[in-house]
Amino acid sequence: MLNEYYTVQKEGADEIIIQKSRFIGHIRRVETEEEAQSFIQEIKKKHHDATHNCSAYTIGEHDHIQKANDDGEPSRTAGIPILEVLLKKNLKDTVAVVTRYFGGIKLGAGGLIRAYSTATSQAIQKTGIVKRMLMQGMSIAVGYPLLGKIKNMLETSDYILDSIQYLEDVTFTVFVPKGEETAFKEWMTNVTSDQATITTTKTAYVEQEVHR
Repeated sequence: MLNEYYTVQKEGADEIIIQKSRFIGHIRRVETEEEAQSFIQEIKKKHHDATHNCSAYTIGEHDHIQKANDDGEPSRTAGIPILEVLLKKNLKDTVAVVTRYFGGIKLGAGGLIRAYSTATSQAIQKTGIVKRMLMQGMSIAVGYPLLGKIKNMLETSDYILDSIQYLEDVTFTVFVPKGEETAFKEWMTNVTSDQATITTTKTAYVEQEVHR
């Protein structure tokens, strides 16, 4: 499993007009090639009256599944430009479909490449990018006198405070970057004067919105 990678928010779309042609970019996060193909067919059905529904996707930790489809546009003027945007932005597990309603003005090969690239980029920007980080869950149980101190320290740290349970003791659930578990335990032991019960919980990907 990758320690971190970029992908898109769950789903989104955006539209641009170029020389009277409508280009509608559709984006979705997927985990399998079957999910990607299903999304493409879903968009084709929704926009069955469109001139073209061009698509591309990249799936897998090392982008081992990559496909691009021009859907009737001149070769390498639509699907490949869409795929190149996904790869340039280092996105994984992402499918993009750009729907075109022809406006009567031909754009030429260069114009088509720019149009499909721009439509894809804008749809991604509208959808949003997230950074998924593989983190280790940690449970910290302390007595109530330490509640305020620990809560404040966790909220102002680089660790991710996921939840607080108020039971017999106060239990904090925190996500710590993989490889930093020992340092976190030592820090928590020191700040609580060894008054905390620290256990590991689940490993999970935690998402953080990225602005770029």
